[in-house]
Amino acid sequence: MTRKSDLPDRTADDLARALGEAGLMMRGGFGPADIDAIPPLPGGAPVRTVVVVGNAGPAMWHAFSANRPAGPHPLDAWTRATLTPIAQRFGAAVVFPFGGTRLPFQRWLSRADGSQFSPLGLLIHPDYGLWHAIRGALLFDRDLGLEKARAGAAACQTCAPKPCLSTCPVSAFSPAGYDAARCVAHLTSGAGEDCLALGCLARRACPTGSSFRYAPGQARHHMEAFVRAVSEHLAATQTKHD
Repeated sequence: MTRKSDLPDRTADDLARALGEAGLMMRGGFGPADIDAIPPLPGGAPVRTVVVVGNAGPAMWHAFSANRPAGPHPLDAWTRATLTPIAQRFGAAVVFPFGGTRLPFQRWLSRADGSQFSPLGLLIHPDYGLWHAIRGALLFDRDLGLEKARAGAAACQTCAPKPCLSTCPVSAFSPAGYDAARCVAHLTSGAGEDCLALGCLARRACPTGSSFRYAPGQARHHMEAFVRAVSEHLAATQTKHD
């Protein structure tokens, strides 16, 4: 990890600009507490700022599509290849929500930009609604002077109809939780083509951030990746029980 003294005087605005040029966005940051379970920096220096990196809108998908790598997990590979040199440039360590130790990225995003859990179990943002994602986090040994996140949106609390809970064609969402197996069974049947092609119908029912909905190509990519991941998990769980 490059040390602070080895770097030019770069600001959070510089970081936001560099991420934007790569198709990503700074979702906010925070000074960590013990409860945040931040991994230590190389060499043992304490983390003083966590910056969550993600996407909303079409920029990430356009950048990925223009430089899509080969392999079974192309978006993960692209994210790693894109974010790692930015982390090095700004003297940060980088961690990802894939391919390794499970870290509380959802907690971090809530701390970073005030997103809150929706009834679907996804984090909802006051502007982007449910149409955003986390791609990684940058860990700094210095204070970047970021503003504290604003309070999370109350959209779900004030949304009386809650169409997200009544729109799923197979009622995969209920007060008891989310039935992933039922959802995937629907997606892999002919009847689930609409959700597979355009994104989860329950997710699309949310009125917040509708202008940030994924385009069909991006929606299908994420849905097919979701089906593979859940199917593999269910198969592994079944094997353990046999």
